[in-house]
Amino acid sequence: MTETQPQTQTPSSAPAPLHWKLVIDAADPHAQADFWAATLHYLVEDHSTLVERLLGFGAVPPEVTVESHGRRAWRDAAAVRHPDDPYDKDSGTGLGRRLLFQRVPEPKTVKNRMHIDVHTAEGQRSAEVARLIGLGAEVLREVKEQGGEWVVMADPEGNEFCVH
Repeated sequence: MTETQPQTQTPSSAPAPLHWKLVIDAADPHAQADFWAATLHYLVEDHSTLVERLLGFGAVPPEVTVESHGRRAWRDAAAVRHPDDPYDKDSGTGLGRRLLFQRVPEPKTVKNRMHIDVHTAEGQRSAEVARLIGLGAEVLREVKEQGGEWVVMADPEGNEFCVH
């Protein structure tokens, strides 16, 4: 049997890092975007230039839009992005780390299969938990195990996340 050695890549031969988004179902995408932007210190994406352009061309009906933060936005989707990541100035869409909230008709019914861990500065977990409660989160339980301590919380729509 022949062993295959892993190939090493030089920076010039390595593929470009991928930009990504985590898509989260929501009853109110704009409220979720506001919560998570405040939680992560991200920016709510401004898609108003694209929305207005498409409305002007008649490519989309006004019913698929709402006003959010004093500007036109998609009714059924809202996103947040890391403030240091690049974004497309024509569409407002982030090209790096993003969360996209999409409206779905059914409510959340079971435990998440994937969740976000929020890591705080040393000694700041309690203060961060209090801040998140003020934003609308709820403490589900405090965990103290041999491997560490964290707080399991739920966002305003019941999606679990952990604060370390």
